[in-house]
Amino acid sequence: MNQYAAGAIAGLAGTVAMTAAMRIMFRALPERDRYPLPPRLITERVVGPTGLMDALEEPGRRDLTLALHYGYGAAAGALYPVVAQRFGGPAVATGIGYGLAVWGASYLGWIPALRILTPATRHPPARNTLMLAAHVVWGAATGVTAAVLAGGRDANEKGLARVAAKPLEALADPIRFERTTSAFGGQRSIQLSYGSVISGGAP
Repeated sequence: MNQYAAGAIAGLAGTVAMTAAMRIMFRALPERDRYPLPPRLITERVVGPTGLMDALEEPGRRDLTLALHYGYGAAAGALYPVVAQRFGGPAVATGIGYGLAVWGASYLGWIPALRILTPATRHPPARNTLMLAAHVVWGAATGVTAAVLAGGRDANEKGLARVAAKPLEALADPIRFERTTSAFGGQRSIQLSYGSVISGGAP
């Protein structure tokens, strides 16, 4: 398999695991920090000026957010095999390092540079912790999946691969980044729920 295609598949698998982790960790955030997560914020800032978000119903906005979220994960994953070959090391460690590098390049680099979001240094610590942990999950799952696809797995990686593959079952029922809703003290919160890809039905 072409290494870039394998990396994209690994990045997609990593994004499934990452999204599941984000859903779990979001519930633990302080109430004041439960406003839309970056995938929805970025989608609104990038696509909003085109008028597309206003033209779509909420299920369509969620689908667009998911499409961009998974697309970015796959694109970042496509470059992972090049990095892994250059630096070597265990797949999990290399993957986590790469995941953290992607976080830094995104939330301290091109995203604030293009004025899409403010730098991560201006975000609440709890939200930064969530996003850093999510990228650790993404990197680990991406690294293990890429190693499996390359056929270079050892016994430990085989076990980790089975764990990383579990979230793939959620592809038929993925996490939605939904509309914001009012919360205490005038804050805004984001609803995260499961819904059918095909029907876009209610959770």
